[in-house]
Amino acid sequence: MVFLSAAAQISKKARIVTGAVLPVFNNPLKLAGEIAMLDGLSNGRLEVGIARAFVPEEFRHFKVELNESVARFDEGVEQLTLLLENENVSHFGRFHDFENVTSLPRPVQKPRPQFWTAAFATPDSFEKAGRAGNWIMGIPIAGGQMAELLGIYREAWKSAGHKHEPRCMLAFHMLCHENREEARDLARAPIKKYFDMLVDSASSWIGGETSNDYKGYGKLIEGLKKEDLDSQMEKCSAWVGTPGDIVEIAHEYDRQCGGFDEASLQINFTTLPHVEAKKSVQLFGEKVLSQF
Repeated sequence: MVFLSAAAQISKKARIVTGAVLPVFNNPLKLAGEIAMLDGLSNGRLEVGIARAFVPEEFRHFKVELNESVARFDEGVEQLTLLLENENVSHFGRFHDFENVTSLPRPVQKPRPQFWTAAFATPDSFEKAGRAGNWIMGIPIAGGQMAELLGIYREAWKSAGHKHEPRCMLAFHMLCHENREEARDLARAPIKKYFDMLVDSASSWIGGETSNDYKGYGKLIEGLKKEDLDSQMEKCSAWVGTPGDIVEIAHEYDRQCGGFDEASLQINFTTLPHVEAKKSVQLFGEKVLSQF
């Protein structure tokens, strides 16, 4: 949120979204105040991405049990919602409690900024997001599984009877270039490094770490060892190529997953030179955005 506070000062219309804050590691009283402050600094342009975290080392450093992840997240989101939407509130939880509290400052948006739930591969996370009326942030690096997960989300949303519409944001690596082969040559090593770093950071799951709150994560992280540019492009999970290529890839993935509303693009990833990332986003803005 520190970065977004700075971004809010040099922008006027752009929506800003956290990607994401972690109720699992934070006191909701502190987090609610920071969220409302950022909503004020941005003049009501904030949307709040919330996540559960999944790297075992983070839990060890914060001295939080992996098997408390779901319970801490659920309680934290409930308390955040209460603090942001209401004044003079009390809540006595398993991990945090407060009595007759009004969190200050109050958010600009009423009743509060919209929540996005960031979810990786746990079906329950998608179901809970839909039931709660949160928009969903997904990471489609696993390919076709995303269609099933988004189906769970949409069905939960429909069953809950929310008045506003669901929204889905998916994250993709993106490199736009006039030359297809040059685009792939530029993106190949940085994307491989991204997966190497991701697997390394979560390697405890491969080494035997288990948790009922993260079923199947050992197999999931092990599978990411094989991912590279070619495998990601085959799944339409990496948008790399000419403007025309990217338009085609985006439409194809939209068809595969049953539709998504927004793309969160990783543009300057790992070792990609800044100058190439800048050219990529400029070309994307000139020749791709107009196609949607």
